[in-house]
Amino acid sequence: MERSLQLINRSTDQDFILLGLSARKDIRDGLFVIFLALYLLILIENTLVIYLICSHHELLHKPMYFFLGNLSGLEMCYVSVTMPSLLMGLRSSPCHVSFTSCMAQLFLFISFIGTKCTLLASMAYDRYVAICRPLHYPLLMRPQVCWGLALSSWVGGLSVSVIKTTCIASLSYCGPNVLNHFFCDVSPLLNLSCTHVVLIELVDFISAIVVFCGSLLVALASYVAIGRVLIRMPSAAASRRALSTCASHLLVMGVFYSVVLFMYSRPRRIKSADLHKVLSVIYTVATPMCSPIIYGLRNREVHAVLKKALHVC
Repeated sequence: MERSLQLINRSTDQDFILLGLSARKDIRDGLFVIFLALYLLILIENTLVIYLICSHHELLHKPMYFFLGNLSGLEMCYVSVTMPSLLMGLRSSPCHVSFTSCMAQLFLFISFIGTKCTLLASMAYDRYVAICRPLHYPLLMRPQVCWGLALSSWVGGLSVSVIKTTCIASLSYCGPNVLNHFFCDVSPLLNLSCTHVVLIELVDFISAIVVFCGSLLVALASYVAIGRVLIRMPSAAASRRALSTCASHLLVMGVFYSVVLFMYSRPRRIKSADLHKVLSVIYTVATPMCSPIIYGLRNREVHAVLKKALHVC
C-alpha cells in the first residue's frame, strides 16, 4: 500500500512529454501554418453559425437549429482542447506537460467527446420525429424537451469524464513518461502506465458501450424508422426533400462514430501510433471543420439569414 502511494505521488510530480504530430523537422513549420489556419477557420465557421442562429428568432426557436447551435459551441470547445497542444508540439517538439495539465486536458476531451455523441443522437431523434411523426412534432420537440436533451448530453459527457479521468489519474506512471501523441489521450496513457490496468480498461470499455454504442443505437434506430417512412412515401420528390434534411447529419455522424468507436472501444489494441494520430486528426480537426459547412452553411434557411445579415451590413 505504501509503495502504491509512493508511485502515485511520483507520477503526480512528473511531467509528460508529448512527441507531437510529426517528428520531421522539415515539415513542422508547414504543418503549423496549415493547422493554425484550420483552427481559425473552425472558430470562425462555428461562431458564424451560432451568431446566425441566436440573432434570428425564426431559427432559434426551431429544434434542429437549437441543437445545431449547441453542436457549434461544442465544436469550438472541443477543438480548443486539442489544437493548442498540437500547435505547440509543432513549434517546440517534444512538449513538456505537467501531470495536472495532462489530466485536465483528458477530462475536458472525454467530456466533450461524450457530449458530442449524445448530442448527435438527439439530433437524429429530432429528424425522426420531424419525418415520422410530423403532427406530434410541436409537442414531442417542445422547448422543454429540447433543453432537457441538450442538458442531458452535456451532463452525461461530464459524468462519464469524471469516472474515466479519475480512474486514469489513479494509475502510476514510472517513466519515461513519453506520449507519442499530440495530446493526452486515453490509449497512450494506458499503454504508458506501469501498474495493472485491467480494471481501468474494463471501465473504459463499459463507458464506450454506454456512451458511444448507446447513442449510436439511438441514431441508427431513428434512421431505420426514417428509411421505412421514406420508402412508403407516394411522391419521390417528397421523399428526396425529407432525405435531404437527414443526409448531412448522417454523413458527419457516420464518419465521427466510425473513427471514435474504432479507437476507443478497445483502446489497448491500437498499436500503431501513426494510425492513432491520423484518426485523431480526423475527428478532432476534420469533423469540427466540416460540420458547420455540411450542417449549417449549406442549409437554405441558414443561407437566407446569412444573405439578410450581409445585406444589413
